[in-house]
Amino acid sequence: MFGIEDPGIYITYLMAFGCVVFALIYGIARWNEKDDDESINPENPEK
Repeated sequence: MFGIEDPGIYITYLMAFGCVVFALIYGIARWNEKDDDESINPENPEK
């Protein structure tokens, strides 16, 4: 399949693809959440 005979390489590609899918879902789910951490600008918080 796709010229990949070694199962270790096949599994590695699947894991990398899974990480990309997880990062997309995580980013979309937390797109508009506010950051409560004051480390961005501690002198002038927007609170």
